[in-house]
Amino acid sequence: MPLLNDDAMVEKAEQRASFRLTNVSSKLSRSEAERLDLLAKKRGQQRGEFIRRLILDELIRDSGAPTASPELSEIVGVRLMLTNLLKPLATGLKITPEVFDGIMVEVKKRKTALAVETKQDLERA
Repeated sequence: MPLLNDDAMVEKAEQRASFRLTNVSSKLSRSEAERLDLLAKKRGQQRGEFIRRLILDELIRDSGAPTASPELSEIVGVRLMLTNLLKPLATGLKITPEVFDGIMVEVKKRKTALAVETKQDLERA
């Protein structure tokens, strides 16, 4: 009886692929490093995680895939929630907890895509 079956081996290989093994570095002046540390601390992150997030965000931005800021996504989410809740209330319908939960699930699913569309519409205007 083998210790690892094919599925377990594939799973282990996928897990290894996600390990952070490659180091990327750059030299900064003392004042640049201090400013970087202050900014990372201000954002509540360790320097390495902060730098990693900056790099990954830049890679996403450069990929050409349209994105929207988290703030815009939340604003669109609030707008969706209000639109979906106020109309039934204004027409006298009662909203059950299940319906409310369903609306919230849909808002979470759709807000980012709609925020991207909204951003693209604003850029075209």
